[in-house]
Amino acid sequence: MANPRNKTTLDSLGKSLENIETFFVVDYQGLTAGQLSTLRKAIREKGGQLIVAKNTLIQRALGEGRDFSDALKGPSALVVAQGDLAAVAKVLSDAAKANDKGIPTMKAGYVEGKRVDLSIVERISNLGTRDQLYSELVGVLGGHQSNFVGILEAYKAKLEEAAAA
Repeated sequence: MANPRNKTTLDSLGKSLENIETFFVVDYQGLTAGQLSTLRKAIREKGGQLIVAKNTLIQRALGEGRDFSDALKGPSALVVAQGDLAAVAKVLSDAAKANDKGIPTMKAGYVEGKRVDLSIVERISNLGTRDQLYSELVGVLGGHQSNFVGILEAYKAKLEEAAAA
């Protein structure tokens, strides 16, 4: 007979992972309780969630379409990114750089419904936040519009000079 506590955990985990398209599997072994608490808080502030559970429960909650049995070896946690996935990945990357052991360590990634290579997760973590990327896009578009308006003004002045002559 299944352990009632495991059933409850599995149900809760299944609800947490419902309609989730992006998550990371990380190794958190070696973090103190305080460091883990700080990491949870930082991830939560970026719209994510750190879930620590037994590997077998995590795999069952993920379902059949998402097999992460190769990554779910040893102490593992799921970091679910519900909002800005780049910001959540950056929190994990920054936390790993902040301590001398490089923990938490990325084991696997699942981005927008597809399993991705760890190199892609690393590139995502090097991106800016969604707001920073939007700001850069607006700046680039604004610069091009400004140049275009300058060209139109110069052409208008040239036409006016030609009409006056």
